[in-house]
Amino acid sequence: MIYKTKTYRIFTIFNYIFLTLAAILCILPLLHILAVSLSGSAAASANIVTLWPIDFTLEAYEKTIGNNNFLRAFGIAVLRVILGTAISMGVMLCAAYSLSKNDSEFKGRKLYIWFFVFTMLFNGGLVPTYILVTSLGLTDTIWALVLPTAVNTFNLILLLNFFRTSVPKSLEESAFIDGAGHIKIFLKIYLPISVPAIATVSLFTMVFHWNQWFDGLIYMTDEANYPLQTFLQSIVVRKDLTNVVDAETLRNLSQRTVEAAQIFITALPMLVVYPFIQKYFVKGIVLGSEKE
Repeated sequence: MIYKTKTYRIFTIFNYIFLTLAAILCILPLLHILAVSLSGSAAASANIVTLWPIDFTLEAYEKTIGNNNFLRAFGIAVLRVILGTAISMGVMLCAAYSLSKNDSEFKGRKLYIWFFVFTMLFNGGLVPTYILVTSLGLTDTIWALVLPTAVNTFNLILLLNFFRTSVPKSLEESAFIDGAGHIKIFLKIYLPISVPAIATVSLFTMVFHWNQWFDGLIYMTDEANYPLQTFLQSIVVRKDLTNVVDAETLRNLSQRTVEAAQIFITALPMLVVYPFIQKYFVKGIVLGSEKE
């Protein structure tokens, strides 16, 4: 039982105030972007839009969503998230299951763990990685975006510790006595128990792939193969919106309005997905971070 002393109540009040302010600071920029994207050209260009649209219009969204270049980049980004998350989770879950065993069950387990930890401290570098991807013929393919980042050591350690601390050893031993093998135990025991950790790591992986833009820039020589974030980055840097809207339409639209519409559409998928995973998020982080 927690005894709510005066000090505890004061701490709780300040804690709620701090979290409320932090939430407002996160929400206000998004509301501003939404308001700009829904405002008329004159108001957006004059920079007088705050948190409410002025001269409400959906033209920026209509032109952005109706553009084939934008839709193609959006589709590539969605495909990257699906493939990247599936491959990463498949590889890391299998590795975490193996590495969660005791040294007596898996000879050389610590050596493999240190091998993964080493990659957190030192990586091959940009140039060697680019040469490797090019030598394998992966440039201008979706595989250049998902395979080099298939294993994230932090996420792997999170899953590994979750398996070691949250799956009862007696349950696994009982399954072995009943004749189950490693594959059946992994599929029927470890995965159902580990839903919070899997949901948490999946969210991390999805956000990473959705927000990544630099690898698309260096591995894709044809702009038609750019994922959405790389496509938007190239537009922002060059200040050229002709790939999104035609020149005639651009005369009647503010550049800020079109860019705001693109940014909001890009942020929307993660905002939609997060509420469905949020209930597992805190539990997955806490349990997966425990150490045996």
